[in-house]
Amino acid sequence: MCGIAGFASSDGLDRYSHERVVRMRDVMTHRGPDGAWLWSDDHAALAHRRLSIVDLAGGHQPLSNEDGRIWVTYNGEIYNHREVRAQLEAAGHRYATNCDTETIVHAYEEWGDDCVHRFRGMFAFALWDAPKRRLLLVRDRLGVKPLYWARAGDSLLFASEIKSILASGIITAAANRAVLSEVLATRYTSGDETMFEGIHKLLPGHRLIFENNQVHTEQYWDLPLEGPDPELERMDDASLIARFGELLRESIRLRLMADVPLGAFLSGGIDSTVVAALMAREMNRPVQTFSVAFEDRRFSELAYAREAAAAIGADSHEIVIGDGDFFAALPKMVWHEDEPIAHPSSVPLHFVSALASQHVKVVLTGEGSDELLAGYGKYPRALANWAAGGVYERLVPGVMRSAIASAVVPRLPGRVGRLAARSFMGMRRRPAEMFLDNFAGMPMRQQHALLNPAISTGSDPYAASLEYFGRLNGHSGLLDRLLYTDMKTYLVELLMKQDQMSMSMSIESRVPFLDHHLVEFATRLPHRLKLRGLTTKWILREASRGIIPDSILKRPKMGFPVPFANWIRGSWNGMARDVLLDRRSRERGLINPAAVSQLLDDHRAGTRAGGDAIWALLNLELWYRTFIDGDGTQTLPEPQPASRAA
Repeated sequence: MCGIAGFASSDGLDRYSHERVVRMRDVMTHRGPDGAWLWSDDHAALAHRRLSIVDLAGGHQPLSNEDGRIWVTYNGEIYNHREVRAQLEAAGHRYATNCDTETIVHAYEEWGDDCVHRFRGMFAFALWDAPKRRLLLVRDRLGVKPLYWARAGDSLLFASEIKSILASGIITAAANRAVLSEVLATRYTSGDETMFEGIHKLLPGHRLIFENNQVHTEQYWDLPLEGPDPELERMDDASLIARFGELLRESIRLRLMADVPLGAFLSGGIDSTVVAALMAREMNRPVQTFSVAFEDRRFSELAYAREAAAAIGADSHEIVIGDGDFFAALPKMVWHEDEPIAHPSSVPLHFVSALASQHVKVVLTGEGSDELLAGYGKYPRALANWAAGGVYERLVPGVMRSAIASAVVPRLPGRVGRLAARSFMGMRRRPAEMFLDNFAGMPMRQQHALLNPAISTGSDPYAASLEYFGRLNGHSGLLDRLLYTDMKTYLVELLMKQDQMSMSMSIESRVPFLDHHLVEFATRLPHRLKLRGLTTKWILREASRGIIPDSILKRPKMGFPVPFANWIRGSWNGMARDVLLDRRSRERGLINPAAVSQLLDDHRAGTRAGGDAIWALLNLELWYRTFIDGDGTQTLPEPQPASRAA
């Protein structure tokens, strides 16, 4: 795990290039505290910050092939590098190190751009082919490792983090308001744009070629698009469960490749518990596990984490944080994530990463299982809502449906009214409404109320998500389309969070559920193996029997809850008001101050839930101050007693 940065220029580097690439590299010291190097020629500069995991003595980067004509700077792990190395050595390539990095340059020599198909792992790399003056950028299939890029005149810049590109001094930080509505609704951008104008992310499973002053991007891998495999449909459940278990165990064995201590993040949920349990079966010493919880026990999963750790004989470690810890860290976390933080769970993830960094350099996590195997409760709800809506449309005339939605549903009391408003009775049977706006952090109706109507917040916030949803049209069922969309959008954001928060404390996180062999198998599974009635992740539950405690298998999903809404209802309401309604925020012109003030009042009084919207607006304002205003990280105002928050 490392940080990479650099740029290439078709017209040649200038005398400031060395200074720029050093700044780009060293703003990411947290990604690689074990060493820093760079290499350049007349047209390219590659830089690297190293977190030593494999081949501790060797493996310094940037690294070249035998004759020094091909150079690479690389972030990640190629778990099958020994297997690929054997093929390359048989073909005559000579190795100078024992690290997986060198396999990339020799594989490129042997197979060109298609070398990426030989790699099994997580990776983001930049490869400079000096004789061709050609830069190749590649990001792994699922997007476990981040990679950003930008054009500036005759140059192309790249880095593991956006702040590195900004540190070059070539690109000026400017807000990309065209994606503002999408960021507020979905909490992230689903395409290749970022919140910074002109800075892009290389999408998962894509590569970019910069040559002759031209940029070309192409997709080299995708999830299977054809839906469930008919051959797998004919197999019995027991055989499919056994195969799934074999692939998961193989993935975990591969991810134990390291020359440093390893551990696991353990929440006490099914995903992290089965990962830790399978690690324990492969290791000759107790697994070190790391768990985080809040002082408010209603939001704590520690009891389950302790039970899971005891069951597998783990050496467990815990950290408990309070609201003061959370808000003290929040501004710095915005700096680490580069963009407004999508989910409050990023902050406790930073704290558990800090705990882990005291003991290990690598952790395995359970990320990815929910999107792969329909693990969220929203999937059965969405399917039922869609099916019921179809019957409703056939039986009830359109005029009557409109009258019910506009006149009846708003008058229904309490929870019944809220559920009806989010059902086929209160919305049109359209994917954008039922599957996207229905689960948005700040739905479009709320955006229209809270934002300044004079500003343009961009085009359809769901356009990119709907494009993914539509790719499977006619080939697969509704569940396949929902999972595919989430794998391409929501999961990519979660992986970015996992990467940035773990690297904020210089540890590497690995995600065995996202080994592409396992992903391709699971994607083709019959629906009955994923969602059976209201039971989510059915195949994982069955494959985990006898491996983890039954109480963990049967427990309800909590999803890493954070009591942000409670805190903002109490003593921190005044802090949110100070940040969101001060002079600078008002003059920015993004919000409707009166509407935001009313939102804060209503949330404090408990008459309207506003936690998600307040979170989104607070992070957006902190992001503006950190990156656009150039203030760097902030210190939030102190909390006020609840009686003074009014």
